[in-house]
Amino acid sequence: MTSVFGLAPESPSGRSSVPVIPVVVVEDPDDAVPLARALVAGGLPLIEVTLRTPAALDAVRAIAAEVPDAVVGAGTVVSATGVADAVAAGARFLVSPGWTGRLLDAMHHSGVPFLPGVSTASEVVALLERGVTDMKFFPAEAAGGVPYLKSLAGPLPGARFCPTGGVSPTSAPAYLSLPNVGCVGGTWMLPPDALAARDWARVESLARGAAGLRP
Repeated sequence: MTSVFGLAPESPSGRSSVPVIPVVVVEDPDDAVPLARALVAGGLPLIEVTLRTPAALDAVRAIAAEVPDAVVGAGTVVSATGVADAVAAGARFLVSPGWTGRLLDAMHHSGVPFLPGVSTASEVVALLERGVTDMKFFPAEAAGGVPYLKSLAGPLPGARFCPTGGVSPTSAPAYLSLPNVGCVGGTWMLPPDALAARDWARVESLARGAAGLRP
């Protein structure tokens, strides 16, 4: 199965050339397409729409149908039903804040790449035992941040992470410099006031800055 990190063109280092996955909360499904177009125009084609609102699945459907250059995925996937609904809506990857055996099985059988969430070394080892190497590190800052992930690189070199949760444009470069980080997830290119004003030009500009963060 293709890695989530492999959904975007790879850099010479073998890591995703897209350093940031925007983590999007959509309240109004009519905003989904212009928001996704702004992110793609800014250089961030991998878009995680979180399943936190009633509009989320409609947003995934709309982006999948109308923004061909976007690679839309579903985040905050916490059940087998959520997996099925997201894939049916057109999600091309899945992200969860944590995992159970049942959820992991559902994501594995979905046929799309996925990032199960971890925050401890034991959870990482358990996933490696199951053949899963790509993971979401969540909540990144609260769970130990850059020093914690750096400490995992030696004993667990087979794991690769997308840190999400409190990551900022200030801290993102330090995460991206680690050998076991493929990309980061963030929301800073989606400030609430810009979304409320539907200021898609500002979103595009902030996305462009995020796309240039790869060290």
